[in-house]
Amino acid sequence: MGKVRITALRKTTYPDLMARFENPIEHACEVREGQVWISENGERPEGMCPSAWDSMKPFAEALARGEGNFFDGWMKDPMSAMISCNDGFRPVSFYLEAVES
Repeated sequence: MGKVRITALRKTTYPDLMARFENPIEHACEVREGQVWISENGERPEGMCPSAWDSMKPFAEALARGEGNFFDGWMKDPMSAMISCNDGFRPVSFYLEAVES
């Protein structure tokens, strides 16, 4: 299995939804735009948010196995994927790409 580079490209927040639905929390998402992790052999990189990893894990594992072309040509680079975490209040968009081992 190979390596997958994971880059946090965009992070946004929805203060109106947070005010309406979310209970205050002390440790919200600490991901920063531009932050990079390397997944080796389809494993969650150290420091990667476990919840975000759950959203991208199937894609990272497939890319690590050399598989790609998700959804028949969805991405310009077939060995990549754009995945968002499942936090509806402060979603982060992650770019996953297979890299040389």
